[in-house]
Amino acid sequence: MQFGHINDALGDINFSLAPDTAGTKRTLATANQGRELKVYVGASKWIEKGWMGKIYPEKTPAKALLPIYSKNFNTIEFGPSFYTIYTADQLSKWVQQVAEVPNFKFCPKFPQNITHIRRLANAEEQTARFYQSLTAFGNHLGPLLLQLGENFSPKSFPQLKAYLEALPTSIKVGVEVRHRDWFGNPSNRKDLFELLRKHDIGTIISDTAGRRDCVHMELTTTEAIIRFVGNDLAPSDYTRMDEWVERLKAWKSMGLSTVWFFMHQNNEKFVPEACNYLIRRLNDALGTTISGPIFL
Repeated sequence: MQFGHINDALGDINFSLAPDTAGTKRTLATANQGRELKVYVGASKWIEKGWMGKIYPEKTPAKALLPIYSKNFNTIEFGPSFYTIYTADQLSKWVQQVAEVPNFKFCPKFPQNITHIRRLANAEEQTARFYQSLTAFGNHLGPLLLQLGENFSPKSFPQLKAYLEALPTSIKVGVEVRHRDWFGNPSNRKDLFELLRKHDIGTIISDTAGRRDCVHMELTTTEAIIRFVGNDLAPSDYTRMDEWVERLKAWKSMGLSTVWFFMHQNNEKFVPEACNYLIRRLNDALGTTISGPIFL
């Protein structure tokens, strides 16, 4: 993933996670205590040639990869929906491929036609078609990922507010903003996160080297959606994942209900190893029993 990628020395970056915000503490304080924490760990795609001979048998055809992927990871940041608004029938071809893994979840991205081209304005018809297509996923549907571009600034807050308020409440949504003014201006930050909290809409926390402001650590629901961008298994990747494990352990004790952790690497061939490390650490620290990647 190119967003936040840097070529500078990683040793100059402070990767420490910020303390919990007052809003995060308030959100988790309202949670139903005692629930079993659900944890989902996955990648942003299932077709990756660097995984051949690693988790995919050599020469496995592309059309046969998703069933194998679903046995190695329990979720996917579903990118195809960003580029095309499919019909339910078209999406069902992918859903049928994970039928043997009933707990597997797709997390579709909102189409770029809505988020980047129309910028959330005059997108009622496109949104209706997108939501209609989601019926194909059935119980395999996780939260939707609404990612806004770096040029979507707080000046567009009215469009964001109107769009989110009109969304159906039957499907969970997480929102990611990238323009620096959402985080650099306390008033903009407060308006954004209070809007999401009011409508039970989640946040997406992007942990990437070059944009530490996007690691905002603000939870507006009891679900954490994390997009982690590693640097090809650099030593800092492991210390960063260790810190996330400790934070998630703390959030669990405070009432966190679900974790969605999407692993990215500058070179995606390293994703299985990174996920394997993270999952082992999560299982040890949180008492979870997540199945990690199965290496050949």
